[in-house]
Amino acid sequence: MWLVRMALKRPYTFVVMSMLIIILGILTIVRMPTDIFPDIDIPVISVVFNYSGLSPEEMEKRMVNNYERALTTTVNDIEHIESQSLAGVSVIKIFFQQGAKIEAATAQVTAISQAAIRSMPPGTTPPFIIRYSASNVPILQVAMQSESLSEQQLFDYGINFVRTDMTTIPGIQIPYPYGGKQRLIMIDIDPQRLFAWGLSPRDVNNALGQQNVIVPTGTAKIGANEYPIVLNASPDLLAQIETIPIKTVNGTTVYVRDVAHVRDGNSPQTNIVHVEGQRSVLMSILKQGSASTLD
Repeated sequence: MWLVRMALKRPYTFVVMSMLIIILGILTIVRMPTDIFPDIDIPVISVVFNYSGLSPEEMEKRMVNNYERALTTTVNDIEHIESQSLAGVSVIKIFFQQGAKIEAATAQVTAISQAAIRSMPPGTTPPFIIRYSASNVPILQVAMQSESLSEQQLFDYGINFVRTDMTTIPGIQIPYPYGGKQRLIMIDIDPQRLFAWGLSPRDVNNALGQQNVIVPTGTAKIGANEYPIVLNASPDLLAQIETIPIKTVNGTTVYVRDVAHVRDGNSPQTNIVHVEGQRSVLMSILKQGSASTLD
């Protein structure tokens, strides 16, 4: 009853309050973000180390244990750490306290990862550092198929043209496509022919690395103009790779074609996509955590 008496005693105050509630309510509804998949903040960072040839036990002893000790001494707000080691791969998941600044934690993990590599086996490459988000889910899938293009051409077109154009759209991220074949120049060495010349696969590898170079050699001044001079020894055709010299043995120059076969191939295919019975390429478009799928 006191509220009714106050409204009758001061009507203008209640009118102004009602108008403010209506205006603020409209502004709140207009500015309120809407999304099918709202942002869920999960403070987890995954670190993935790769080292081919090591067993799971060796991955744990030589890489994971030392890395976990380094994390606990330099990274703040760690709740607990989980790790799993497989043949040649180790995955370390770092769980942080609620409210931890994940951007600062990512920077600390990146810095300690670069320093920890020094104590790991020679040849260890920097790890993949992945920030996990439960709202990074596929919102769209694009399938590419063609009756005239091969799987390799579809993969190249998808990753070099379609993916690069779509990544400029705010709020999305596109991982590597599924299916298709990634192009690689394959050099199939004949062991018998190679050993007959007294060579090893390392000799072939060294020759390719030394000959496949582009080196700036200086400039040439002609009149008022100055032109850069570049020594380009990088082969443009497969036939040019076959003519790369490996080594001189007993006065005879051994070329790549003498011990190996060069072909246009692809990396081992680990997944296959079929669309309407045809080999295809599938690209998943993911939503980033802070973006809205409805805007």
